[in-house]
Amino acid sequence: MAGGGVAALGVKTERAAQYKGRMTLAVAMTCLVAAVGGAIFGYDIGISGGVTSMDPFLKKFFPVVFRRKNSGSQNNYCKYDNQGLAAFTSSLYLAGLVASLAASPVTRNYGRKASIVCGGVSFLIGATLNAAAANLAMLILGRIMLGVGIGFGNQAVPLYLSEMAPAHLRGGLNMMFQLATTLGIFTANLINYGTQNVTPWGWRLSLGLAAAPALLMTLGGLFLPETPNSLIERGRVEEGRRVLERIRGTADVDAEFTDMVEASELANTIEHPFRNILERRNRPQLVMAVCMPAFQILTGINSILFYAPVLFQSMGFGGNASLYSSVLTGAVLFSSTLISIGTVDRLGRRKLLISGGIQMVVCQVIVAVILGVKFGTDKQLSRSYSIAVVVVICLFVLAFGWSWGPLGWTVPSEIFPLETRSAGQSITVAVNLLFTFAIAQAFLSLLCAFKFGIFLFFAGWITVMTIFVYVFLPETKGVPIEEMVLLWRKHWFWKKVMPDMPLEDGWGAATDEGRK
Repeated sequence: MAGGGVAALGVKTERAAQYKGRMTLAVAMTCLVAAVGGAIFGYDIGISGGVTSMDPFLKKFFPVVFRRKNSGSQNNYCKYDNQGLAAFTSSLYLAGLVASLAASPVTRNYGRKASIVCGGVSFLIGATLNAAAANLAMLILGRIMLGVGIGFGNQAVPLYLSEMAPAHLRGGLNMMFQLATTLGIFTANLINYGTQNVTPWGWRLSLGLAAAPALLMTLGGLFLPETPNSLIERGRVEEGRRVLERIRGTADVDAEFTDMVEASELANTIEHPFRNILERRNRPQLVMAVCMPAFQILTGINSILFYAPVLFQSMGFGGNASLYSSVLTGAVLFSSTLISIGTVDRLGRRKLLISGGIQMVVCQVIVAVILGVKFGTDKQLSRSYSIAVVVVICLFVLAFGWSWGPLGWTVPSEIFPLETRSAGQSITVAVNLLFTFAIAQAFLSLLCAFKFGIFLFFAGWITVMTIFVYVFLPETKGVPIEEMVLLWRKHWFWKKVMPDMPLEDGWGAATDEGRK
């Protein structure tokens, strides 16, 4: 059944003030292990750009690009414009898109742990194939397996973190996923910097070392406890309560447990979550599940991160200097995520998203102006302007790291009711990977066609998303995950979109407050 007319089911009233519990060692350890899934995602983003700038790799798999790169007559903006090279980077994200949709029923019916383990195993296989690649087909097959791993991991890990974390610390703990992602990017950049001179097999070492976080994710998934929300949803109610008491450090969990049970009662009446998520009462969450990940990619951050060495080489930096610059941006991204973790549960999501958006727009415009005035198809940047570009790009990455980087994952993972949570997270991941694929495939061609205007293109999108957050996103700070459904009825716009639900339908208990 669709579930829209189920009477007396779902979370009926706000109990957030009655929630008990504290930060426990069990929560800290499980969140650290689970967040390794983010390190896998980040490692791949960071490793791709460095490998695709290594001459032995290009010579073996992309000889046309290798010859163009070493030809002094080629347009600076266009020397890396090759659809095959772009496909090496982007094929992973297309595979991840498909896998994330397949992961939804696994996550719902078999638990968050099952998807985490599936993701780790797939990534291990992909890393092995890439490290041993003898031809382009084997290389792309390895990328596809990496994509399957990312699809499962990105679908399950943010959900796992949101459900394990106490409500008042959920933002910071959920960002462990993004922190691990940034650590993965930074680590990959360091490894590329070290392997670039290991000829001719340094690129194999870079790609093969992706197996390390994958192994941690697989082993961690086997030993992690399942989330109480998932256990209760699958009928293991008493076990769910025991896990909840252990991770909250107290036996006084009646309020939170009651919310979970009420949410699971409704969730178990839903046979088709993807159909249910299209109903009007789920419209706000669906809009956020599509817009937040799409906007995150349209900041242009992934283009800078996975093509950083290529981008810097196009601007006239030498090979070593370009990889060094990408290491610097990776370090800035990691550091700025720590800022977000420390402030998100005090300042809230909206303030970080809006302030980060404003700073990113300014930085993109400055880079576009410098490149437009001082850099051309056959000109190189002077040393002073090269340093200025790197500094401004670092300021852009800094702003992304405290705002859209972590919150592009955190907000969608915490807003869905239990019955559509797995489906909603699958949509979030699928949209993220779809836009990542599109930008990854098109960026080198866009750079060739737009030249410095590519930065103005992304600045325009950041302006749009900043306005979107200001107008349409309510503050979710401190709202328990099972009571998030009540939040939308208090928002000036979304309460007009959502249908009226009488009290006896189980969804209307908080609507009296929402209509005020």
